[in-house]
Amino acid sequence: MEELLYIAKHMKGKKILVIGDIVADVYLDGHISRISREAPVLILDKVGEKVVAGGAANVAANAATLGAEVYVIGVIGDDKYADELKKKFKELGIHVEGLVRDKSRPTISKTRVIAGGRATVSQQIVRIDSECKEPLSKKVEVEILTKIDKILPQVEGIILSDYGSGTITSDVRTLIKVFAPKNKIPTMVDSRYNIGEFEGIDYIKQNDAELAAYAGYPLNNVSDLIEASTKLLTKLNANGALITRGEQGMSLFERDGSTHHIPVANVTEVYDVSGAGDTCVAAFIIALTSGAQPSVAARISNLAAGIAVRKLGTATVSIAELISAIQSLR
Repeated sequence: MEELLYIAKHMKGKKILVIGDIVADVYLDGHISRISREAPVLILDKVGEKVVAGGAANVAANAATLGAEVYVIGVIGDDKYADELKKKFKELGIHVEGLVRDKSRPTISKTRVIAGGRATVSQQIVRIDSECKEPLSKKVEVEILTKIDKILPQVEGIILSDYGSGTITSDVRTLIKVFAPKNKIPTMVDSRYNIGEFEGIDYIKQNDAELAAYAGYPLNNVSDLIEASTKLLTKLNANGALITRGEQGMSLFERDGSTHHIPVANVTEVYDVSGAGDTCVAAFIIALTSGAQPSVAARISNLAAGIAVRKLGTATVSIAELISAIQSLR
């Protein structure tokens, strides 16, 4: 416990670069008014709308609330969600000079419509996604590469947050894979659909469903988990794979064969897993840059994610909350 506390208290001020798909998570709340006469659907009276950081933006937000000095690189549109996210970044002290504004595409948004009434529990009834599926233009990609090149010498750790929207191109991956090892900067990738393209990144984060999809078979037991993780580590030439496993906690597999199974912090209080993986990677890479061994960084990551899942919606975790969770282990 003392080692965890020591690392947590040294996480403040670490310079972290987050590169990836910038997403606006929008929560639109409404009260159920009546059933429509046009179709058998609910009519909602809109009572509020909240925009929070999602995707790579949530990784950046969590890194900032966990005490790091954060640089974020990604693409935003020329719209209200871009303005909302930039405002939130500035409130958290996140450097926004790495954001590229592309007027030809909207800021990626995921709008969750939440419905409830006086006698009913509010719940999500539909999610509406808005995203341009076209690849980035060469001009925008060059601008991203230029910004990365300028910011890289200032940072101590790098997170690649790939939600499948195309921000992290082949040239971006190559730039990071060349620069980071040469300058002894730890790197971590969380890729939802494309993990096989990230060879040479130090640490990989996947959930068990993503790992099963990569391996091509279900993970029915710990042996399957070990086999799939070993396959992933070998293919990507990585130092470690951090696999989140829902109510079974998380497991860290290292290149030297070391395996660490970490039980979930508090399974009785899981409210919402949205964005918990973002908290996980932010805490892990900051802990590494603070001098933690990978196994210790994984335990810190597990505690931080355990706090995030006890919050509704996409949420951040503060360094004070993390320290409190570590102290409670006594």
